[in-house]
Amino acid sequence: MVTVEAHLEPPADHWIRRAVRLQLDLRTFDDARFLPYLRRCRQSGIDFPTMADLGDTAGCRRALYELNKTCAADIPDRGEFYTFAEYVQQRLAPPGYDPHGVILALSKDDWVGMAATSLRRDESCAVSDMTGVLPGYRGRGISLAMKLLAIGYARSNGMRWLNSLHHPANAAAIGMNRRLGFVDYEPLR
Repeated sequence: MVTVEAHLEPPADHWIRRAVRLQLDLRTFDDARFLPYLRRCRQSGIDFPTMADLGDTAGCRRALYELNKTCAADIPDRGEFYTFAEYVQQRLAPPGYDPHGVILALSKDDWVGMAATSLRRDESCAVSDMTGVLPGYRGRGISLAMKLLAIGYARSNGMRWLNSLHHPANAAAIGMNRRLGFVDYEPLR
């Protein structure tokens, strides 16, 4: 039996206790319906390399941090974003991090979107850690195209599920995931 120490539990009024937890069954997901989004984005000049494609260098990690920080500013109740050192420790150092699982959206040389997916092999699931697009590029299907590539990444690694967690007021992210076929779920405790 695993016990959680009291100081690790979020306060009773913390949004995480009301979070919308979504899950996609990767065995039954049919990506054919969503391929036009990816095609349109590519035709409009958006490229989708991974961090691995770009080298996962210190400079790329700094650029990813800045992009993530800007996109996360819209998340309700997000609070202060990590410092760069905290970001590396929390997002890029854990064993589930794989630079192939960080899909980027580039418009020419500008980083305009990201979809970070980590693997939890012991649970046969991947976790959508963050999907975000800069405000000036929203409404073009970029987020959905990146999520489609993230689904492909999770599948190629033998995962059965893709999970996501959202603030209940983050209607755009919840709506996009539901459109893809994510359903509510409660994790086992």
